[in-house]
Amino acid sequence: MSAPTTETVIRVAGPAPYDVVVGHGVVDRLPGLLGDGVTRVAVVHPEGVPADELIETLEGHYEVIGIAVPDGERAKTATVAAACWEVLGEAGFTRSDAVVTFGGGATTDLGGFVAATWLRGVRVVHVPTTLLAMVDAAVGGKTGINTGAGKNLVGSFHEPTGVLCDLATLATLPRAELVAGLGEVVKCGFIADSVILDLVESTEPTELAAGSPVLRELVERAIRVKAEVVAADLRETGGDDGHPGREALNYGHTLAHAIERTEDYRVRHGEAVAIGCVFVAEVAGRAGLLAPEIVARHHSAFARVGLPTTYDGASFETLHAAMKVDKKSRGNLLRLVVLHDLARPAVLAGPAEDDLRAAYAAIGGAS
Repeated sequence: MSAPTTETVIRVAGPAPYDVVVGHGVVDRLPGLLGDGVTRVAVVHPEGVPADELIETLEGHYEVIGIAVPDGERAKTATVAAACWEVLGEAGFTRSDAVVTFGGGATTDLGGFVAATWLRGVRVVHVPTTLLAMVDAAVGGKTGINTGAGKNLVGSFHEPTGVLCDLATLATLPRAELVAGLGEVVKCGFIADSVILDLVESTEPTELAAGSPVLRELVERAIRVKAEVVAADLRETGGDDGHPGREALNYGHTLAHAIERTEDYRVRHGEAVAIGCVFVAEVAGRAGLLAPEIVARHHSAFARVGLPTTYDGASFETLHAAMKVDKKSRGNLLRLVVLHDLARPAVLAGPAEDDLRAAYAAIGGAS
């Protein structure tokens, strides 16, 4: 992590407002985000992501306990969560103590869930180290773990007391991981901020790299999209004037989660989201809701940054069954977030199976 530079502070409004701090070398802001009265801090981090420097920063202020968890989605199980609870219990964690997550989206989801459930809720600060976690998991207060039935089916809403996005951590991120994170960024362009699409389409993909001003602008714009949507609909109860509220953030995720489950999470989340967004655009086009040029723009925008836009790894029947377990479903009724235009999301309840099959065929799948 480098020396501090100019930082951007994005406020997430709501009943328990908090700040998202974005910049290079901003780790020293962490104690301020944790707040007063904290004695013990548990740092939850993946086994493959050393947290020594972060722990050293905290040790001047707190009693610090490091909790290493499995990498990626393997961390998001009840068994791992229970092991974390045992560590907190042995350390005598009270309601005035805090959890810090340091890692990617899976670590953020798990650590947030542990914080939400220990003593019915202790404070948590997220320090995401991947692009995906910065623009998605770290903001909004959704926490969760997976089950055999699907992804994130067990969880709770638990807002952090702060989020620290140190862009310096992206310098060591493998290119494939950075590109995967752009899946959620481009998604935000379609559902809320078309300037994101303009930036992606006018920038050479190689320039979308750690340290580039364009990447920083994309990160900040995507965070603002999520902050605004979350502030208006914290617990996913719906928006005004037909807007799906927080559900809009799940654009493309119904098929994405089905692909992740089918592939046993070997497909990166951002890659699955890109495929899912292209698929649902095809569904909306066939349902007469979305203009053909915007459907085509889905294919080109995601492909431009190096993300997949096709999938043929499972039968339609397998994915259709998995989609029905999606959190947005009601009973046996499948509900998809779709677009009527750029930045005009809506929910399509009970899409025609013929449209679903044709959309899957359009992205390379076998019906």
